[in-house]
Order: sequence, then structure tokens, then C-alpha cells
Amino acid sequence: FLFVTIQAVENPTATEIQDVCSAVGLNVFLEKNKMYSREWNRDVQYRGRVRVQLKQEDGSLCLVQFPSRKSVMLYAAEMIPKLKTRTQKTGGGDPSLQQGEGSKKGKGKKKK
Repeated sequence: FLFVTIQAVENPTATEIQDVCSAVGLNVFLEKNKMYSREWNRDVQYRGRVRVQLKQEDGSLCLVQFPSRKSVMLYAAEMIPKLKTRTQKTGGGDPSLQQGEGSKKGKGKKKK
């Protein structure tokens, strides 16, 4: 049997990636106006490219726990949901979910 675990985070921003990478001690540079050319959403919130230095000039790793880009991305996917901004949004999101459910009930009544 092959078990595959998927680690992902919903709508990560470049600033969030920068925050978690710099907190662990990686040398990070944020280019705010860069954007993937095929990105359909042109909103400022989704712009930005994060450049992370994995190796020093002599070729040795900056941090042993991050030998590749994949290891940095997996770490970011694990840590971004734990950010205070993410945990505060979940607490505030509950009333909006209840409002959404109420509006759905209202729509159901109108159809009858």
C-alpha cells in the first residue's frame, strides 16, 4: 500500500509565506509586484513572489532542515494555518457561516 499525505493551505499570500520562512531563520526577499502570468485573479492580495535563499555562496545549505524548495513549501503549508491572522479569521467566520445558512433557508422558503 502506498499512503500519500497531501499538505496544502487555501489561498496563501506571499506575505504569509515570507512571515513563516523568515520566522524560522531563512533569508527571504518579497517581490510585491511580481505575478504568475496565467493567474486569472489580478487582485493586489494575490500578487507577489517570495525568493528564499537555500544555499550559501560556497554551496552549503543555509539551514539543514531545508535542502530543497519542496521542503520549504511543505513547511509553509504546515505553518501558515497556525498564523494568528489565520486563526482569528476562523473565529470571525462562524457568524458569517450562520448568516449564509439563514439566507439559504430563506431561499428555500421562497421556492415553495
